[in-house]
Amino acid sequence: MIEWKAMRRPLAAALLCGMVATGLQGCLALAAGGTVVGTLSATDRRTLGAQTEDRGIMLKGETRIGKLVGDAGHVNVNSFNRKVLLTGEVRDAQMRDAAEREIAAVEGVAAVVNELEIAALSSLTSRSNDSLITGKVKASFVDAKDLFANSFKVVTERGTVYLMGRVTEREATRAAQVAAGVSGVRKVIKVFDYISEDELKQMSMSNQPQTR
Repeated sequence: MIEWKAMRRPLAAALLCGMVATGLQGCLALAAGGTVVGTLSATDRRTLGAQTEDRGIMLKGETRIGKLVGDAGHVNVNSFNRKVLLTGEVRDAQMRDAAEREIAAVEGVAAVVNELEIAALSSLTSRSNDSLITGKVKASFVDAKDLFANSFKVVTERGTVYLMGRVTEREATRAAQVAAGVSGVRKVIKVFDYISEDELKQMSMSNQPQTR
């Protein structure tokens, strides 16, 4: 209970910033623990077109996978910059391969990262714990102060944390370190699209408010 209370404020800030970013495509400042962390110049580094494509890919992918797997598996479909991450459990290798082929056939998909495990379906308790871990990782990114928290997509499956986003090598290393330090995390897997420091600088400059 103490741990949850300690994380509520930064987590709430992260969730609020996410909602603001969705509506305004920007988050000007973020408070963590009462301290302003500064301007987040790139809350989502995908183009608006890529964001729209990712939503469509996820919806189509979930529909196709649902028809393919049914009650014989538990598959989560996440897309970032047209790279699709498959996580969860399936009954055999044939279903695992079929799920990958089904997703690869969805229009707009550029790559598929197949992390499906051949195992019994995870329990509701396990999935609830994964959701809690995801929340704690996101809150830790906010508290880290040297990370643009909303530039990362966090997916947790059976205690393994998958990190997605368009980030520099430096950001990727730092984010993995932060995530690995969160209680309950068994392993961290990076599924990033990498950009250069120059590209990040250009993104930051383009997101700065214009002066008159």
